[in-house]
Amino acid sequence: MFDEPFAQGPSPIHGLDPRVRLAAAGGGACCLAVTHAPEAACAGLALSAALLACSLPPPGPLVRRWAVVNLFILFLWTTVPWSVPGASLWSAYGLSVSREGLELCLLVTLKSNAILFLFVALAASMPSPTAGCALARLGMPAKLVFLFLFTYRYLHVIADEWQRMRTAALLRGFRPRTDMHTYRTLGYMLGMVLVRSYERARHIYEAMLLRGFHGRFYTVVRFRTRPRDALFALAMLCGLAAILILDHRELFHV
Repeated sequence: MFDEPFAQGPSPIHGLDPRVRLAAAGGGACCLAVTHAPEAACAGLALSAALLACSLPPPGPLVRRWAVVNLFILFLWTTVPWSVPGASLWSAYGLSVSREGLELCLLVTLKSNAILFLFVALAASMPSPTAGCALARLGMPAKLVFLFLFTYRYLHVIADEWQRMRTAALLRGFRPRTDMHTYRTLGYMLGMVLVRSYERARHIYEAMLLRGFHGRFYTVVRFRTRPRDALFALAMLCGLAAILILDHRELFHV
């Protein structure tokens, strides 16, 4: 149910150090999130698209994830231009489309797609256990890494438990509708999933304690930083610096 279609591949991105990729993805996302100039957002989108092309993602899963993100953005395009005050470009039935609203939607669209492409290219291109080890090596708190790895590991189990309960309800004649019986049944099912998940988590934790678990994972995975990792990190720093300069060009008289 929770696949990783971008985790394996022969692209140059897959051969980079996972620590460098995660640091670049996090830094790039922060840089893109604070931009306010459309030109800088366009530059960030071009950089992210270039990285995405280098990662050689499978087109099917990429289009599905792109569609999910842009479905929400489409909702913004249908509401924000009518609600943000500013210079009116078109009006009808007492409502007007403002220039500021359109500019805000354009900026959100560019930044959202740029961050999506960036994370698909750099973060989603590695398995989740590798990402957890890389986060630990980057100095992330051990408890956060522990929660990340266990959430990913047992999210599949919880999803399978929900699917079994849903199948059992359908076999007993349950048909979802917009009535109180449906809402009550779904509430009971969700509560049972939470109870069973809690019981399973308690049993797993007790079993781990019996095997000497002390709240920290130990791994034999070793990461090596090579010259191409340093070149990639330098290129990313230069690209992000150029985006920030373009975003604040009035300060640099550009």
